[in-house]
Amino acid sequence: MEKIKIKQPSKKLGVLIPGLGAIGTTVIAGIELIKKGYSKPIGSLTQMGTIRLGKRTENRVPLIKDTLPLSKIENLVFGGWDIFEDSLYDAAKNAQVLSNEHIEMVKEKLQEIKPMKAVFDRKYVRNLNGTHIKKGETKFDLAQQLMDDISNFKKSNSVDNVVMIWCASTEIYLKEEQVHKSLAEFEKGLKENHPAIAPSMIYAYAALKMGIPFINGAPNLTVDFPAMWELAKQNNVPLAGKDYKTGQTLMKTIIAPGLKARNIGINGWFSTNILGNRDGEVLDDPDSFKTKEVSKLGVLDYILQPERNPGLYKDLYHKVRINYYPPRGDNKEGWDNIDIFGWLGYPMQIKIDFLCKDSILAAPIVLDLILFMDLAKRAGLSGIQEWLSFYFKSPMHLPELYPEHDLFVQLAKLKNTLRYFMGETLITHLGMDYYENDKIVKDNHAKTQKN
Repeated sequence: MEKIKIKQPSKKLGVLIPGLGAIGTTVIAGIELIKKGYSKPIGSLTQMGTIRLGKRTENRVPLIKDTLPLSKIENLVFGGWDIFEDSLYDAAKNAQVLSNEHIEMVKEKLQEIKPMKAVFDRKYVRNLNGTHIKKGETKFDLAQQLMDDISNFKKSNSVDNVVMIWCASTEIYLKEEQVHKSLAEFEKGLKENHPAIAPSMIYAYAALKMGIPFINGAPNLTVDFPAMWELAKQNNVPLAGKDYKTGQTLMKTIIAPGLKARNIGINGWFSTNILGNRDGEVLDDPDSFKTKEVSKLGVLDYILQPERNPGLYKDLYHKVRINYYPPRGDNKEGWDNIDIFGWLGYPMQIKIDFLCKDSILAAPIVLDLILFMDLAKRAGLSGIQEWLSFYFKSPMHLPELYPEHDLFVQLAKLKNTLRYFMGETLITHLGMDYYENDKIVKDNHAKTQKN
């Protein structure tokens, strides 16, 4: 297979993050710790993952970072926006995700990074109230201010290439409206302050307008509509999203494919979460919770496909609850009860209690997405990057297709895309073994005939 042409990475890669709270500070502080050799990038496919190339007999299984022209984490330069003016050092201490020992190790670097004023409106995130906020007569004016911020960031940091990744809060639930149908209507809506245009959309518009890849880490509508796809195509920019696949949904996309593979039935799947931090506070608002709930509920339907397996999953009852519990901070607990049935319909149960740190699970996802989206841009890809579904609860997809939620199918698709970038043979798990075995059978048959 011919190797695809990919531009070499620039000396510096700018990373702009709307939302420098728990996730944003954990990502940046973590990368600075890794740069200094204090820790390892555990959980990151780009840094620690391997990829099989060619036949199994060739035993070629290099690190992904050694086979692709990815930007090096040493060359990442960070900036961003937040509704609070705290430096990253203070924000990291307030988030209480990382230990004070870790934060102090990179104190000087974190103190250097101070957020720019954010585009924010409490109508869309009711349980937060920051003061470090931009003012403008129209949403179009705010978008222009963001583009000025981006230009200044690039100039002051001497960077040519930039990626923007949303690490801010979940907004209220919004449905696609007429204003989202085309770029012309959307830009008109910006100038008229249309209520269906949320702050996250203003950030995405500013990024795409300037040819910058945009990644949506929340379940917000943000870039999941035709106007944004049109702008991405017009400026040849890749898009990815939405909603980082971390705690409870990660478990679902691991376990549900296994149950389906073994044709084990499911009567019900009850999920509840307790969490604190800013994310929990935001999701305590019913309209913000609905945005997250829609993202979480769709996973099982697409994996189990009840319309194709009615005897096993047609009557499945799926319930999701999220409860704000401040004492937990970033230490989220996801509890699942799964009522299953097997041979002759006999009932069984699975219980899962996943105690995790949400930002610790999200940080390597953010790093991988930054590096892969920069790679996609340099490879000339644009529009929705379905091969990155592996990282999202509610993966973006083309309107005529359904999203893929099976974690293992997602991983196979991601790695085959990487093989395509490298000019390596795609792995189907049928072809190689089948043809190798077929050759052995034919050789043996020929020997038999000769004798």
